[in-house]
Formats: sequence, structure tokens, C-alpha cells
Amino acid sequence: MTSALRISAVLLLGATAAPAARLTLTATRAFEAYVAGVETRLRRQQGPQISARQLVPGAVRIDAVNGGTWGVDGGLLHHWRAAAFVPDATPEDMLALLRDFNHLAGYYSPELVSSHLITGSDGDATVAMRFRKRQIITVILDTEFEVQSGLAGPRRGYSFSRSTHIWQVDQPGTARERRRAEGTGDGFLWRLNSYWSFEEVRGGLIVECEAVSLTRDVPAGLGWMITPIIESLPRSSLEFTLTATKNALVENAMRRHNDDRRN
Repeated sequence: MTSALRISAVLLLGATAAPAARLTLTATRAFEAYVAGVETRLRRQQGPQISARQLVPGAVRIDAVNGGTWGVDGGLLHHWRAAAFVPDATPEDMLALLRDFNHLAGYYSPELVSSHLITGSDGDATVAMRFRKRQIITVILDTEFEVQSGLAGPRRGYSFSRSTHIWQVDQPGTARERRRAEGTGDGFLWRLNSYWSFEEVRGGLIVECEAVSLTRDVPAGLGWMITPIIESLPRSSLEFTLTATKNALVENAMRRHNDDRRN
């Protein structure tokens, strides 16, 4: 067995043997207080923080906010920001993509298994999503989000997505599939809010997303087993999401350009 496989096997054993976690009221309140401050700042900000000159063409920029991960009483808070420049895209393109609630899995597979609109439409919507979180082990999560989105003038837009329910799913896709009670399970994701802002500039669109999440804390004595999973998932998930968004916008812009040429 190679050293890499040996490390993976040990981490897998540790993750599956880790004691179950439970979401606490103190951790929930810490998350709510933190995102209230984030949302206050975003309302004043009006547009992405990252400028076009700070972005490398074709690349996704990932930044840790406030260190990326830190402990609160009963859990860990995570805050990451990702940004990219997408040539030839418009705010209308981005808004249409984010509001395609019944087809989001087509853009964000394999991390997003399925999605559908529950109630509302366009500006205010409740959306169900099933996620597959894979980092040494695979965790399936059923989630619901309240989403608010729109254009803020002729050149800018936004979308705020706030989790309202997250259930860990056991034995997904089988006759024995069941959801664990909210706030129980492995605790790899208890809360997730995503804040998108996008602005049209010369040649294309700056797209920025801030993701704030709450996970379990690290069990005493098992940090070497659990920490690599808990601390890497928020960053890697956001990088995947922004990359998939950029790719979808580029493909849509190319399709529109080809249609225009044919017409």
C-alpha cells in the first residue's frame, strides 16, 4: 500500500469512527450574528470587492476571509470569497443562470445531485437541493434555501442564498434511505449562506461569491483525522462552484454568439 493510500485509509477510518455531532444553540447564534454583520457590509458594498485588475484571466481567485476557519462555542465558522472575470457575459446572463432552479444540477454536477423550485419564482424563491460532499468520505445532504436575487441597476446584480434546512441522508438511493434529524449526524455542514455579486465591466462580467458556513468542531483527540475534511471542504466547494459558474457562462455566451451568427 502506498503512503498516500495508507493516509487515506486512516483518515477514512477516523472519519467514520468519529463520535456523532449535534448542533448547539450557541453555535447557531454565533453563525447568525456573524452573517448579520456580513449582510450589513454587503448592503453597503454594492458590487464585488475584487476588481478586474486583481483577477488573472481564465483563473478563479480564492481568498480566506478572517482566516477562513475559526472556532466558536460548539462549532467552526468558515468564510471564503471567490471571484473570476467572465468575458462576454452580462448581469442578465448570470441572473438567468442562478434562477434556473430546476436545472442547476446540469451546471454544478457532481457536487449538486438535484434541485427544484419549491415555491416562489425569480426574485424570491424557496429551493430544494441535494448535495454530494466528497472529501475522502462521501456525505449526501438534503437542503432547502431561501433565495433573493435581482439586478441593482443596469450593470450590477446579486443573489443571496440562505440555508433554512440541512439534513444528512443515510443510504441514499436505496429503499432504506432516510434523513437524520436536523442538527445531528457527522456535522460536516450545518449552515450555508452564499452571497453572489456581479458587475459588468469592459469586456465581460466580474462574478464574486462569498460563502459562510457552520460545521461541527473537532472532537478532542481526533483533530488529525477530522480537521483535513472540515477545513478543506468549504474552500474546495466554493472553488468548484465558482469554476462551474464561469464555465457555464462562457458556454452560454458562445452559444448565443453562434446563434447570432446563424441569424
